[in-house]
Amino acid sequence: MKVKKVPLRSCVVLREPRPKEELIRIVRDKDKNVSIDLIGKAPGRGAYLTRDRDVILKAKKTKILDKKLEVNIPDEIYDQLLELIKWEAY
Repeated sequence: MKVKKVPLRSCVVLREPRPKEELIRIVRDKDKNVSIDLIGKAPGRGAYLTRDRDVILKAKKTKILDKKLEVNIPDEIYDQLLELIKWEAY
């Protein structure tokens, strides 16, 4: 029986590889619009964050997503990320 390979991606805050399903992808398209990519296949430059409140708050504080995606990330994106992981906990 063939073993299915699990894709790994690195969190930009923790810098450690994790299975792709444990991360949230934030993507910047060619028009410099930023959005949360729940499916993980949206076109554009992406960055991954671990699904953890502390990681999201640290990303906001250090502005690491701004640097990785080369665009200012609006506070609404961080609010949406926190709301998303809050509902996943249930």
